[in-house]
Amino acid sequence: MTRPRSTRWSTHDIPDQHGRTAVITGANTGIGFETARALAARGATVVLAVRDPQKGERAAEEIRHATRTADVEVQRLDLSSLASVRTAADQLRATHPRIDLLINNAGVMYTPHRTTADGFELQFGTNHLGHFALTALLFDLLPPSKSSRVVTVSSAGHRMGGPIDLDDLQWQRRPYNRTAAYGHSKLANLLFTYELQRRLPDDGPRAVAAHPGGADTSGSKAAMSHSSRLTRTAFALVRPLLLQTPAMGALPVLRAATDPAVRGGEYYGPRGFQQSKGHPTVVRSSPASYHTALQRRLWELSEELTDLTFPA
Repeated sequence: MTRPRSTRWSTHDIPDQHGRTAVITGANTGIGFETARALAARGATVVLAVRDPQKGERAAEEIRHATRTADVEVQRLDLSSLASVRTAADQLRATHPRIDLLINNAGVMYTPHRTTADGFELQFGTNHLGHFALTALLFDLLPPSKSSRVVTVSSAGHRMGGPIDLDDLQWQRRPYNRTAAYGHSKLANLLFTYELQRRLPDDGPRAVAAHPGGADTSGSKAAMSHSSRLTRTAFALVRPLLLQTPAMGALPVLRAATDPAVRGGEYYGPRGFQQSKGHPTVVRSSPASYHTALQRRLWELSEELTDLTFPA
């Protein structure tokens, strides 16, 4: 008999994680930190893959203080540099022969027009291409099991910005729109997840996506600092109504990573109004995210831009 899915899934529902290794990008703060803390508390070896190792070490100490037996490591990773991604992947491969959970969480939001070390528009290059490259370089370390997961964190903002233009990802033919660029990078996270799942065998691993809803994190506050005064004022007014704590925002990610009932290609988010708050459940993403031709084209383009292919 199939067990009904919990409507109030929480960290108490996370299965025992002893013997499992989780690599989480951007895990020194916000959603990534809460995800790391919860997995460490359930026994997982957790690698905080972060741009600033000093901040990572402080986060690791906080996790160890909360859970005395926590097994936490810090790995330097700058997703805006493919060279850094390759170095981090090499170091992870040297120390971890197996990775059970790869949680692609880190990201930048609403930044002014800037480029990565490799010349890509910053939000697309960091949020999508960096994670595409990291997943490709580590993918063969994931066991062929349904409990092995690649969880990529998207956003309700993936619906913003109108159609994605894969022929102008650098915004050279259009005036740069930081909100649209962010939305397109988060749409790319979903297109990547769905295409990856289609390429995987039935017995696993599984590719799953999640979004935190309206999470009141330092990242969301930093994003607002790039916005207009009107946007910042509106954000301050709706903040108590639409935002939830980072711990609640991490629940969709944790469920996607650990719930045995998760199916490949699912998308998890809060069950509340407009998917902004509440306990995690399966949600639908935008119609564009399910466009198979768009998924395949983005995949091929990502391989070309990163000069990487996934193991057969």
